[in-house]
Amino acid sequence: MHELQYYLGLGSNIAPEKNLPSSLGLLRQYVHLNAVSSVWETPSIGEAGPNFLNAVVCIRTDLEPEELKYQVLRPVEAHLGRVRTSDKYAPRPIDLDILVANGRVYSEDIWNFAYLAVPLAELLPNLTHPKTGKSLAAIAEHLRYTTKIRPRPEISLAMQLKT
Repeated sequence: MHELQYYLGLGSNIAPEKNLPSSLGLLRQYVHLNAVSSVWETPSIGEAGPNFLNAVVCIRTDLEPEELKYQVLRPVEAHLGRVRTSDKYAPRPIDLDILVANGRVYSEDIWNFAYLAVPLAELLPNLTHPKTGKSLAAIAEHLRYTTKIRPRPEISLAMQLKT
């Protein structure tokens, strides 16, 4: 098997200051953590709820996307108390999503939502939109000014990269 590189979106609006670092600590037990973005705060989408804290982490593993999702991401979410319901906008302790898998866009949402585009652009600024040719950095910059998103520099996840 060969190693694949993934960019994962992390989001939490239930005890996010605790759950974002905890999720990285748990992920580190299964995969190699390469890099992590800054933490960004955004309002809840879809329904009124606590604001989300979001970040993106770059990982390496030999797992294929579906294996990563069901053998690592879902168990980490469950460990931190995530219960999936039919309400995809419900508050959650952690949400882990594959955004880019081995250089290929896995979630088209990265082009449309600041909570994904802005932190991902920190790690993958030159990723280009397949139709417009715009860089993710340019798209993220536009979304920063059209969406309520703010940096949270006092919350750093970089320490979680150390083994």
